[in-house]
This record gives sequence, C-alpha cells and structure tokens, in this order.
Amino acid sequence: MPSVRPGLGFAGFVYRRCYGYWSCVFQRFIRFLINRCLINTSVTFGVKRVALTEPQQTRWFRGERVAWVSPVSLEELVLLKSTHPQAPLVLGNTALGPEMKFRGAVHPLLISPSRVAPLFEVTHAPQGVWVGAGLSLTQVQMVLEARVEALPQEKTELYRALLHQLRALAGQQIRNVASLGGNIVSALPNSDLNPVLAAGGCRLRVASDGEEVPLDQDFFRGFRTTLLGAADVLVAVFVPETRPGEFVRAFRQAPRKENALATVTTGMRVVLGPGAVVRDVQLYYGGVGPCTLRAARTGQALLGRPWGEAMLQEAYSVLLEEVVLPPGAVGGKVGFRRSLTLSLLFKFYLEVQQALALMGVQNTTQQGVQSTTQQGVQSTTPEGVQNTTQQGEVSGSQSEQDAVGRPVMHRSAPAQATGEAVYVDDTPPPQGELFLALVTSTRPHASILGVDVSAALRLPGVLDVVTHADIPGHKARSFMGYEEELLADKEVLSVCLSVCLSVCLSVPAGLVEVGWCTQLWCPVPLQDAVQRESFFLPRRRIERGDVCKGLETADHVHSGELRLGGQEHFYMEPQSVLVVPVGEETEFHVYVSSQAPTITQAVAETLGVPSNRVTCHVKRLGGAFGGKVTKTSILAAITAVAAWKTGRAVRCVLERGEDMLITGARHPVLGRYQVGFMEDGRITAADLQYYANAGNTVDESPLVSQMVLHMDNAYNIPNLRGRAVACRTNLPSNTAFRGFGVPQAAAVVESMITDVALCLARPAHQIREVNMYRGLSVTHYGMRFDPENLWRCWEEVKGRVGLGPRLEALRSFNQDHRWRKRGAALIPIKYGVAFSEAFLNQAAALVHVYKDGSVLVSHGGAEMGQGIHTKMQQVVSRELGVPSSQVYVSETSTASVPNSCPSAASYGTDANGMAVRDACQKLYKRLEPIRTKNPKGSWDSWTRAAFLEKISLSATGFFRYTVCPDCYMDWEKMEGQPYSYFTYGACYSEVELDCLTGDYRTLRTDIVVDVGQSINPSIDIGQVEGAFLQGLGLYTLEQLSFSPGGLLYSRGPSQYKIPAVCDVPLSFNVHLLPDSNNPHAIYSSKGIGEPVLFLGSSVFYAIKDAVSAARAESGLGGAFPLDSPATPERACLACATPFSQRVPVSEPGSFTPWALNI
Repeated sequence: MPSVRPGLGFAGFVYRRCYGYWSCVFQRFIRFLINRCLINTSVTFGVKRVALTEPQQTRWFRGERVAWVSPVSLEELVLLKSTHPQAPLVLGNTALGPEMKFRGAVHPLLISPSRVAPLFEVTHAPQGVWVGAGLSLTQVQMVLEARVEALPQEKTELYRALLHQLRALAGQQIRNVASLGGNIVSALPNSDLNPVLAAGGCRLRVASDGEEVPLDQDFFRGFRTTLLGAADVLVAVFVPETRPGEFVRAFRQAPRKENALATVTTGMRVVLGPGAVVRDVQLYYGGVGPCTLRAARTGQALLGRPWGEAMLQEAYSVLLEEVVLPPGAVGGKVGFRRSLTLSLLFKFYLEVQQALALMGVQNTTQQGVQSTTQQGVQSTTPEGVQNTTQQGEVSGSQSEQDAVGRPVMHRSAPAQATGEAVYVDDTPPPQGELFLALVTSTRPHASILGVDVSAALRLPGVLDVVTHADIPGHKARSFMGYEEELLADKEVLSVCLSVCLSVCLSVPAGLVEVGWCTQLWCPVPLQDAVQRESFFLPRRRIERGDVCKGLETADHVHSGELRLGGQEHFYMEPQSVLVVPVGEETEFHVYVSSQAPTITQAVAETLGVPSNRVTCHVKRLGGAFGGKVTKTSILAAITAVAAWKTGRAVRCVLERGEDMLITGARHPVLGRYQVGFMEDGRITAADLQYYANAGNTVDESPLVSQMVLHMDNAYNIPNLRGRAVACRTNLPSNTAFRGFGVPQAAAVVESMITDVALCLARPAHQIREVNMYRGLSVTHYGMRFDPENLWRCWEEVKGRVGLGPRLEALRSFNQDHRWRKRGAALIPIKYGVAFSEAFLNQAAALVHVYKDGSVLVSHGGAEMGQGIHTKMQQVVSRELGVPSSQVYVSETSTASVPNSCPSAASYGTDANGMAVRDACQKLYKRLEPIRTKNPKGSWDSWTRAAFLEKISLSATGFFRYTVCPDCYMDWEKMEGQPYSYFTYGACYSEVELDCLTGDYRTLRTDIVVDVGQSINPSIDIGQVEGAFLQGLGLYTLEQLSFSPGGLLYSRGPSQYKIPAVCDVPLSFNVHLLPDSNNPHAIYSSKGIGEPVLFLGSSVFYAIKDAVSAARAESGLGGAFPLDSPATPERACLACATPFSQRVPVSEPGSFTPWALNI
C-alpha cells in the first residue's frame, strides 16, 4: 500500500467491500496494469492531442432512434446548435450518460464537439489564462499546476483554490473525460467549481455572439439553468490571476473524502487594503439552494470593516438570514448545511488570518487569536497509508506439500484481477434466451385493482407478461412460519414489491399498467410500528438475576438509547440468475449467484416438480454478505416461472438501483437501555430493549431478533435483561447481513458502557476492563467458556499501541487545538460461531481422484470471495499429501452435493472442511494397500495402480456437529449452548475530527484477533481487514435514505457511499493471536468472516470520544446521544459548536421531512 498510493491517483477511491483476497487482488491488479503498460507510474494521467495530417470531415452516424454528429469547426458547431438547440453537446458523457441510462432521457440528436479545436486551446493573457471549455478536468488541473509553478504565489490564489477542488472532485477516471465547460453549464446546485469560478471573477467566451459573459450570480438562473441560451456554445473560460492583498479559498464538505458529491461547497475571495480593511469580498455557496448562491448581503456587511472577530459576528447574523433552507428541503441535512455556511466562513477567516501572519502583516484587532481559535483548523494528519500484518508460522517439520497454515494466494485472484473470472452474467447466452424485467409497486401499502398488460405486449420485443396466476406450483415462499408471495396478487405492502414480470427479447423494457386503490395506512418509520405494536413473532427475551434489585442498589442509574441505521449489502455482483429449461421431463438448470444453492433449488416447489429436476450451479459470487439467500431464491423462482411459461432460457440480472430498491438491507435497530452502576464503574444491572425494522415481510428477521444472545458482548453483568422484537413496517423487507444482529446488539451495549464512562468522567476502556468476563465464566444464557484469549487480545492491543502514552498525547493535542479534536476507543468482541439451529451444522462433500493423480472436489460451500475453495484445496493437500496445484474445485452444485446448508455464520470452512477431510481420509485409507506395496511410489503411480486394481477413487464425506450437547437454545428456559465456540478480538482506533465540518480521518487502527490455528493466514487477514472496513462503513458512513412514502433515495454509488481506499486507517495493523487452539473446528482453526465487522465500531466510539472533547470546549459534559452511522452531519451537530448552536431548529411534526428516520 505505501508504494502504490502516491503514484496512482485512481486508487484513492477504489471501493472496499470485504473480499478475503482483497490485498492480493489489488496488488496483483496494480502489477498487471504496470506490466501491460496501462499505467505509467512516472507521469500524471493526461490526454495528449495528436495532430492529424489529413483534412477532417464532419461525421454522421444514424441509428433507429438517435443520430450522432461530430463537426470539425466552431462555425459548424454553432450552426448545428442553432438548427438543433435542444441537442446536447457530449464530451465526457458523465452527466448525459446517467440521465439517459437511469432517468430515461431521450435525445434524437447528439453533438460531439471533440474535434472542434478552439474548445481545446489554452491561451495565456497578461492577467490570466483562457482555458478551452472542452478540456478535461485533468487537463485543466495540469494547466493550473503549471501556472502555479511559473507565477509568484500572490498571483495564484485562485489557481490554488481551483486545484483544491479539482483534486477532490469525482474520481480520476471521471476527471479524465469530464469537461470544464460541461461542469459549468450543468449548473449543479452543489457544484465544486462554479462557486470558486464565480468568486474569482471568471469570464466566459460564448460562440453564438462572440461576447464575454461574467460568471457571477446573474449567470445562474435556477436549478440546472444558466444565462446561456439553448443555441449558445461555451468556448473558453478566463481564469484571472490574483493581486497582492487578494485571497481566495475553496472549501467542500462531502459524505466521503473522495469521489462523493459535495453537501456544501464554497468559493470565497477577499481583497484587503491597508490595515486589513475589506475592500472587496465575494462569497458563493453551493448545496444551499437550487443553484450556486451568492451571499451578497453578507459580503456587503463586511465591506469597509477591519478583518476581525467583530466583523464576523455581524456577518453570521446576516448570513443566517440570507441563506435560508426550509426544514423539508430536498437533500435534507438542513441544520447541518446551514451550520456549514457559518463554519466555512469562519474557516476562510482563519486561513486568511494565518496568511496575513505569514506575510508579517500585523492586525491589531487579532492579538491572541492564533492561540485560541486558529490552531487546529487545518488537518494535521499525515499522508499515505501504512499497513502491517503479522502472520503465524508453520512447523519446521511440516511437509512442503502440506499447504495448511501457509499464506496461499486466493485461487481466483489472478482471474479476478484480469477480468477473466466468470460470473452468472458472463455465462454465454443459450439459444433463444429471453430477459426479465420486474414490474414493481409504487405504493407502500395498497390493494391491487387490476393489471393491464396490453400496452406492454404491444411494445416491440415484449413476448409475454408473467403474473401471480401463471405460477404453476406454490405461489408463496414460507419463511419462519410466514408466507411471502412471489408475485403480489391482491395487495402490496411496500414500494418496489414485485407485481408481475415482462419477458423480453433483449434489454428488459415494458409498460404494465397497475390499478391501485386508495393508499392504505402504513407504518413506515420504526416508531410507528413500535407504537402500534406491529410485530412479527416470536418476541425474544432473556433475563438473568434480579434486574430491578440491581438498579435499586446501584449508585447511579442512567437511561439512554442508540439508533442504528441499515446497511446496503452493495456486493460487487448484483442479484443474477439464468434459468435454462433442458427440454425433457421439465428439467431445469439454474445458474445463480447464491450462497444457498439448496434453498434456491426450491424453484422446484414453485414449478410443481420434484427437486431432482432442478439443478442449481454456483461458480462464484461477487460478494453476498447474507443478501443472497432468501432474496435470491425468490428471484430465481419467478425467473423459473418465466422460463417454464415460455419454454426458453430466461436471464434476470438486476441493475444496481433495482437491486438496492428490492432486496432489502441490514436491519435498522432502535436500542434502549437502563443501566445501574457503582462509583467505581462496576455495572450492577442493565435492561435492554431492541426493536429491529424488519420491513414488510418476515424473511429471516426472527433470527436477527436473537440479538439478545449477544447483548453481553464481553461483559459479565450480574443482573441482565434483554428483549428483542422484529417490527413490521412498509419498507422493503430486510434480510440477513454479515454479523446477523451482533453488530447492532453489541453496539448498543458499548453505547451503554460509553455513557457510564461519560457519567463518571472516566476513560471508557477502564469501565470496559472492570466489567469484562474473567476466569471460567458463564454467559447470561448459561453457556460456559474461558475468556483467557479475550484478555490476551485485549492486553496485546494495549501493549502494541502503548495505550497510556497515546492517550496522554491525545489529551495534549486536544488542549492545543480548539477546532480539531482527537478521540480513541478500545473495543473487545466475543463472537459465537455456528448456527444456533442445530440441523444447519452439517455439510457434505464429494471428492474424485483421477488416474493422472489430479483431484476434483465438490462441497456444499459457496465461494463468495471468502476463500473457502482455496482452504478446501489446502485441506485436500494435507489429507492426501498432494500439492494444492493438483486440486481443483469447479463449482457448487446441487447435483454433486445435495441438501447443503447456507454458507453463513462464519461456519463454512468449519463444516465443509470437515466433510472434505472425511472424504479424503476414506480415499487415503483405500490406497493403503497400494502404498504398502510401493512405499516409495509417487501419488500419480498410486492412483494409476488403484484404478488397475479396481479400487474406487471417489468418496463422499459428511460432517455433523456431534459435541454433546449439540448447539441449541431453549427460549422458554432462557438457556442453552447456541454456539460451538467463541472467536475473540480487540481493536484500538484513533481518529482526528474537524469540529467545524464533522469530517474525520482514522489515524490508526490496531487489531488483534484470535483465529485459532489459521488454515490460511493471508486470507484470514484479508477477511479481518475487509470486515473491519465494512463495519467502519456501517457505523460511520453508510446511510440509507427513504422518502416519507417509503421510496429508497440512496440507490447506487452516487447516493450511497461505502468505504473506499481513502477511508483505510493511515496506520492499519492486523495481528493474529499466536499459540491459540480450538478443539471444535478443523485443524484447530476458527471462523473469522463475521466477528471482526463489529470492531469497526471502534472508529464510531473514537469519534464519540473526540466529540466529547469538543463539547467540553462549549461547557457541555456527561453522556450525550450520537446515533449510528456517525456521519459528518451527526458528528458536527453533536460537537455543539457556536456555529451549529446559532442555527434555529424546527419543531418535529411542524413539517414533512425530506427523508425518514427508519
């Protein structure tokens, strides 16, 4: 990582979803690009224009619906625009492309000005530079960087401000093609460049009349509209140099540091005369109205005033009156955005003040300002990422062919890095293949009056429409005792519930009219469901000790709550299925991206055929995280109905937006708690209540409500009561997600612990230590365990980070910095591994050995990126004594291994590894007579001899968890042993928070995790890194936004932000606990896929620690609420700075919010 990041700008926003092989894939990907000369690491990305020697001619391309023209002269371009004023100009296609793809925009004519030379010229003028409007943003960046290098600093204020914005605008690939002119005339309300260009006094050259147009407040007329007419062509932009005494700054706040649309942007310019008196000032904002906004009255209030605090106080009042957002404004975050207008003005003031100090300009009104306010405004975080890992070592006596315990690269990494890996949608189309389009509801709760398919059937390419009546077998799928319709018949219970299906010849498109009755009552927010007791059964409850007495005898009693938002799975491969009728005896092959092939095989029930007629094939999944079990089975079932009805292969691959709309997410949870504790920090009693937002159907929500099993996390609370229930709301049904309730349950407990620490004014890690399990222990449900390895992880993390000195340095930093605060958190995890439903703890495998000695393995586990196939190769390598290169795992298929259990609960390797081992041991035993006859023979010679002696070289293996007692949970008695064992870990994270904007950076993360004896340390460490980043996203970044009517706003990567490389901690250190053993799993290993995700909460609690330090500056102490995710908005408002406190708060219920709190 340290050697890659500085040279590759594009890598800064590579998305991070947890694949166990992430590190090796990424590094191999970089090497591949460099070796194939796709990246020149010695130069910056740029585009070189090559002069053509032959005369250029206008090119026309005409299709059935759209024509494309490429003129070669400016005169011809102007003529085309005057003749076709509604035809858009297309260069990078970064704005028009998404509109056409996702919003259905249709343009009969597209004009490409990429060969019109004047649009790409750069002309240096005496007081600035004319930049061609067609230049890409990368080229503009290169031009400005050259000007900064060539000119004195005082002349480059505007250039440096623009560069500041350009480096954070979108991503490198977008900047390589997006044009400067397109960025300007798109006139996005939250444009990064327009406020800076306007504040800097830039001018535009327009071709239609040759005049120059000032880029000022009059240029922006409204939402995405400007002064330019439909026939106008923007040719060039004049960017002036600055003068002595002129200062220009640009600021932006965005949900993520890179590749994210800004929440608020600013461009600010001030000209100071003698005595630092304001002679001119321009303040422009983006993101606080329908277009770029000039704060003219605020600027007027600053004119003629000395540059000082008194001037600012008046400016704040005027600015609040001038920049007004209604409480239900589009985009939400109204209080945050209004607060940012003030705090970013304050930042501008401080940076100008600092520049004056560096210039030696004395301002008598500012004595002492630097020591009290200016320090801690600019980031002090270092650049670059440091990543260290510690892996175990294999025994010196271990055979070189034995791959177990070695850091073997993920077997699919090369194919995935080069794009050769095959996923469902890469499967070649069968003859006569059709495509499926889902027709979904537009109401959160309504009755269906009728479905009119006549208009759809008249559309070209639409062959048929499948409705509820067409399903030949079971029309619903049963989950947890509840029925879920495959296609809605009489009633819909959420937006985007499938009503019917259009079957098409090509890319899905259809028009089906659905008649609705008047919308019925629907509880969409979680609190509505709680008030009306709209619950799915069963409700779960566990109690130990006497909670009431424990609360009565406590020195202190505190009540609080934590709201945790949902989380989109955002797997790289969306839901995908291809159903192929074989054509004989109603046999079907289903190629599917599913982590539960046997559950998907229930397609047979839908078609009314035996299961032996349906074969499910799973080659690999591009991620799943729990989201490809129940939802995938329903999608496969309705696709199969279409294939059955038409007699042809049908493919259904959801678009990213469709996937996010339909398939649900992690359960949002409201956690409430009451805790009694003593003066020394010991917790005597706790009462916790969890409400999970299940959505409109039950799905697997009752299993998530078993989160009360994890409400102790690592703490021995003598009197503990927990209750949990899944709430029925009219949102898309939520489903399983990595961790399955643990991230929510444990986060609420840690919030309670943190509140205790805040109430006692003590460090939170001390409260945790006082209450952690010690010695042989018993959980609140009666399971015995030894927490020794939990304490080993805890103490090792403390030792590696030097906890005492680090916390002291942190306190010192916070004393010296008013507007930047650092926080830290040390969090433990005790995570139960295995299914609490005992029948799921089984697995089977089939191993073939061929005459040439090669080995083919089939098992019930699905390869989702977690490396299960690689680990199975290692198991075979050890058991048969062959190199891993001779072992191959082709796919997971119900024809090879029937009745498999889902790959989930971090139990895939445990169960399937034992099954593969069982099969291999059978084979090895069969070969014993051959080995005895020829002890010095090779593996190949033994297998050939076995064939000649008619010894079977194929064996099945089976595993079932047989420890007494088996995994179980008796909810009536509130006791049981629901897990096979516990995986332990501890994590320290440290952050630096900008109190003025809520932006934070994770400075350091140290993780020590107990994985037993790792089968593959490289993959396990990759799992740890990926799980932590996914947890960091859950608790600090990823936010689902729903409209009041239940429609998901945050569809796709532009609205929903998952962690990227820019979110990786600057120092990221992962260590596997040495000398750990686990008798309950294969080769003494432990499941690691899920446990570490919760440790991402360490960043959340580090942010809360930093917020606490900021609140102390405002005289606020004690416990305070901070909901998850701790977005910049929530962190900034929780800091309670003077700026956020100036913003008036609207009364809840007095307006309709833009988005719901789900």
